[in-house]
Amino acid sequence: MGFDIISIMAARILIVEDEPAIREMIAFALSQAGFEMAEANDVSEAQLSIADQLPDLVILDWMLPGTSGVDYARRLRREELTQRIPIIMLTARGDESDKLRGLDVGVDDYITKPFSTRELAARIRAILRRSAPQTESDFIEVDGLCINSASHRVTAKNEVLEMGPTEYRLLYFFMTNAERVFSRGQLLDRVWGGNVYVEERTVDVHIRRLRKVLAQQGFDRYIQTVRGAGYRFSKQV
Repeated sequence: MGFDIISIMAARILIVEDEPAIREMIAFALSQAGFEMAEANDVSEAQLSIADQLPDLVILDWMLPGTSGVDYARRLRREELTQRIPIIMLTARGDESDKLRGLDVGVDDYITKPFSTRELAARIRAILRRSAPQTESDFIEVDGLCINSASHRVTAKNEVLEMGPTEYRLLYFFMTNAERVFSRGQLLDRVWGGNVYVEERTVDVHIRRLRKVLAQQGFDRYIQTVRGAGYRFSKQV
């Protein structure tokens, strides 16, 4: 399922970082790990790089000249061309509130400076594996809520629902495991992957985002909180 090891290693990574020493260090380490690299000093250069060739993943510094990384992440998530590209936020900010702010705009992972380039490479591989299209079920439908994994599209009552990659994976997991209750820890393991180091509150952030999208057609009630246990997908009230 998903990318094989060759396609993951050949992935194109865009680094958006205004400190040349850090950008060059990351580029060198990831090139040595087998990734194809693209570099940008700011948002303008990042947009030119994306227009030239879409990356498979973006490493985005929080503090950038002109436009902040958080604002740019929000922009990437709004635009159809880039809304499903995974983003790792790179920053010196370590407060939980800052992490939640980044996650709330659609960032997939968060790594705090200083960091290990080996850990960064491991997180990239984990994100690329779980961002690969699911293949077990090409089409899943529950009461008019549909996932077509071949086209990576979600529709509700024949209306397309736009959502981020993490929300898509959450919904896919829930719909293929309907009526089962999963704790936050289990969801982190099954949806985010065991090699990704994020806090359990991350689940709540993305559940809230998923419910907001599903509420457009009244399907938010299917994502149910089970007090003291976790979450489940159920059409039973």
